[in-house]
Amino acid sequence: MTQGNARRDRRSESQCCATGTAKEKKKELKKELEEELENPGPPPTGFTLLPWLLLGMGAFSNLFQAGTAHPWLGGLGVLTFNSLYIYVVFRAFVKQTREAPSTRVALLLMALVTCALALAYGGSWLYFFPLLGLATGAVARGPWLGRAALALTAVATTVSVIRDGWGAVSIAYATFLSTMVTAAILSLSEAVRELRAAREELAHRAVEQERLRFSRDLHDLLGHTLSVIVVKSEAARRLAPRDLDSALAQITDIESVGRQALTEIREAVTGYRDGSLSTELDRARSALEAAGIEPVVRLTGPPLAAHTETLLSWVVREAVTNAVRHSGARRCEISVEGTGERVRLRVEDDGRGVLEGEGVEDVGGVGGSTPGTPGTGLRGLTERLAAAGGHLEAGPAARSGFAVTAELPVEEAARVEAGVEAGVS
Repeated sequence: MTQGNARRDRRSESQCCATGTAKEKKKELKKELEEELENPGPPPTGFTLLPWLLLGMGAFSNLFQAGTAHPWLGGLGVLTFNSLYIYVVFRAFVKQTREAPSTRVALLLMALVTCALALAYGGSWLYFFPLLGLATGAVARGPWLGRAALALTAVATTVSVIRDGWGAVSIAYATFLSTMVTAAILSLSEAVRELRAAREELAHRAVEQERLRFSRDLHDLLGHTLSVIVVKSEAARRLAPRDLDSALAQITDIESVGRQALTEIREAVTGYRDGSLSTELDRARSALEAAGIEPVVRLTGPPLAAHTETLLSWVVREAVTNAVRHSGARRCEISVEGTGERVRLRVEDDGRGVLEGEGVEDVGGVGGSTPGTPGTGLRGLTERLAAAGGHLEAGPAARSGFAVTAELPVEEAARVEAGVEAGVS
């Protein structure tokens, strides 16, 4: 009984090993196939069409037979045809040289030499017509291919019938087939390589867009968060000697802001961050109060699409960060006015505005070092809104201070959001 169990165990082990080996082989074959598809090797060249010159060996051997008339003329014709064939097929794999007039002239000379040799000698010399079809298919791709193939087939049929009767009509079929098949294979190969190049270009652009998105998100997130932390830290330091409870409240806010910043950075890395406008307005109100600026927030209009709220949240974050860091204002008004077609956000403070010698971004505090040169924050916001069909303006307010105004078409934003959701699903 024990021996029987042992034999069954050994058979089971051998079967498992065989199954595992078969699976491993399948995985290896699949991997090799994927590597071949991803790495098709170098593009084809004229060398791929050179072996077909062996079709002319029969004609070449006729030169050394006693009954061949004027063998030196036939040899000169073979040399001329082979030279033109090599010239044409090597130029056929580059679009610029394939469409050059010199290539078309060489192909026409090949046709004349082929007709002359076929009419003069017949027999195996008629096989130069399929070779001419190969060269024609390699060169005449596109809308003129069908006409060229039919014209060449008609010429091959006429010459074959004249020289060797209806028994040589198979030459016409071989000529038409070689022309069309060569053109189809080379066109397909070229299309596959163009598609692969386009796919690589799209992947490269996607990587660039993702890097740009991440750099914008990281700047906007850290710029606002660090500004709030600095303001609240300064407030806690000022309050600590005389009001410990208020200082502890500021420190608690710093902890909360730091934790929220960690969450937002993780979400920005994964690309799934959706900003809530109401949440951002609450944060802006808290940051302004900690900086000693009176916040005034007005929100009117219908509910907004999630994509619209995300864009406006970035604008609120950037504008409030600038007001806290640079404006020296006592009051900051944030208004959101929405209609059925457009939504308008305006953040205006009564601070120092733009002083002489400063640019818009110097007041904005988003990295502009040269007067009048856009920095990272407002430039990034302008690009974001422009992609959604909106625009952003930043500059001195009508009376005093600084104002940032953003407008978005509600329908466009909703459409972009629907497209993003459809792409994700």
